[in-house]
Amino acid sequence: MFTGIVTDRGRVEALTAADGVVRLEILAPATTATLDVGDSVAVNGACLTAVDVSSDRFAVEAIPETMMRTTLGTLDVGDLVNLERPLKADGRLDGHIVQGHVDAVAEVTAVTPDEGSVRLRFTLPDDLSRFVVEKGSITVDGVSLTVTALSGRDVSAGWFEVAVIPHTLDVTSLGKVDVGSYVNLEIDPIAKYVERMIGGRG
Repeated sequence: MFTGIVTDRGRVEALTAADGVVRLEILAPATTATLDVGDSVAVNGACLTAVDVSSDRFAVEAIPETMMRTTLGTLDVGDLVNLERPLKADGRLDGHIVQGHVDAVAEVTAVTPDEGSVRLRFTLPDDLSRFVVEKGSITVDGVSLTVTALSGRDVSAGWFEVAVIPHTLDVTSLGKVDVGSYVNLEIDPIAKYVERMIGGRG
């Protein structure tokens, strides 16, 4: 389990593909200091397994299912990625419960400066809109954020907005997004379980 609090920002050093599996090598000395082969690490919100670790970089592998459901397939050498190690059992939950299971890819449709912060607007797939509420939590590229505005369900194209403070823009890849960029979304998993339980009663 993760919390959506990014602990490091890595840089993609190499991308190779073989038999449908993509290997990403990521430069991230702060992360490798506590990372071992077999450990989990969230890369832009997608939970992956470290398959090789050196003093300053590590490698992960993504299967076709992961590539299809995330933005990992759009990464290129030199791109920055958000990294987070799993929460320890005795750790502090500063963000919200995050599984590292990407639900959808969303497009950035607006980037608006707003009194020191930046408001980002993203598309919201219809099948996820029922799980997203104003002032609720959502994970964007592995970053735990609060929904500040939300389209009504009667619109033809759903959207949601978040407000990002300067610190988050500085220490995550969100400071580099622009209109037309794509990001990974993970909705609050508690909402999924609530719907499942309520639906079962029906």
